[in-house]
Amino acid sequence: MTSPRSSRRALLRASGIAALAVPVGAMAPRSFAPGPSALDALLNDPSAICRPAVSSGATGAFAAPGPRRKLKLSFNANSICTVGATAALERGFFERNNLDVELVNFGGSTDQLLEAIATGKSDAGIGMALRWLKPLEQGFDVRISTAIHGGCMRLFSLRDSGVNTVADLRGKTLGVTDMGAPDKNFFGIVAAKLGVDPERDISYRVFPADLLAEALKRGEVQAITLGDPMGWILRERDNLFEIANNLSGEYADRTCCILGLRGSLIREDRAAARAVTGALLETQDWVHANPGEAARIFLPHARNTNAEQLEAMLRSHTHGDHPHDAGLRDQLAAYIEELKIVRVIRPNTNARRLADRIYVDVLGAPA
Repeated sequence: MTSPRSSRRALLRASGIAALAVPVGAMAPRSFAPGPSALDALLNDPSAICRPAVSSGATGAFAAPGPRRKLKLSFNANSICTVGATAALERGFFERNNLDVELVNFGGSTDQLLEAIATGKSDAGIGMALRWLKPLEQGFDVRISTAIHGGCMRLFSLRDSGVNTVADLRGKTLGVTDMGAPDKNFFGIVAAKLGVDPERDISYRVFPADLLAEALKRGEVQAITLGDPMGWILRERDNLFEIANNLSGEYADRTCCILGLRGSLIREDRAAARAVTGALLETQDWVHANPGEAARIFLPHARNTNAEQLEAMLRSHTHGDHPHDAGLRDQLAAYIEELKIVRVIRPNTNARRLADRIYVDVLGAPA
């Protein structure tokens, strides 16, 4: 019997985003109200990125026994990728899993965030896999327990510019927010797989996120890449052409955002580690089923947008697809191997061994 997740993969691969070298174009899925008819419409809509996923289980199914645990969860409150953190607090998912969670809006670097988690200043954090893997290679005592979602990194050009595929970046200048940005590295990997050397064949210029579209329109760059919500906002505001995103082609089932736990929490209170992981999985399923309400929760943290745009963003992400088993470990190993292509990970690093070290299945059998 075909599983719901396998069906989702088949549907995605049969859709119009099947080839990385083929432009994706505008991807905003149509809006609809939840219900069986809406589900049928989504399954038959080849433009939709989001697909149904297997539920994480009954709400509160991961509750830690005994006294309520107090934990700190670090995240970026302005990133729509982390909407699950605020939704879990507002909708009671943490509480139902016997947790008292303090959300910490962390504005420092990735190294500072991982150090805060590793040293117990925070118990967990949400971030980007492609941003975390290099510092985790260097030995932070942080383990990745689950994916959060996929689909928030986008690559744009001006319409009719002739830059219509990732391969068209050859000889062009790409605008980025910083030289270590996960979206820069992701599309560098994609370019390399298409025979474009991301170091020799592509030039880069750094701009603040809100100025990237202006640099594109002025001709200072020929393409730009950045994540949501700003990526989505600029695309809609300036009618940009979306060349690709991180759910294109072979990446249709790949996660981008992850949950990391401090190693000592897993060793000393695995039940709490399980509870916070499970609570966020339950919340992600809720976000997937209720993108309009999730958009309302996130709206106070968003600038220059509205609830309808935020809902469309959430529908385009894969909040209902969040592997936490060996599938996640395999995805991490694949990213590690791919990051060697763009010279982020050391060439002699054993991808499988590193993935085994930084991944933990707190919802399954003890590691």
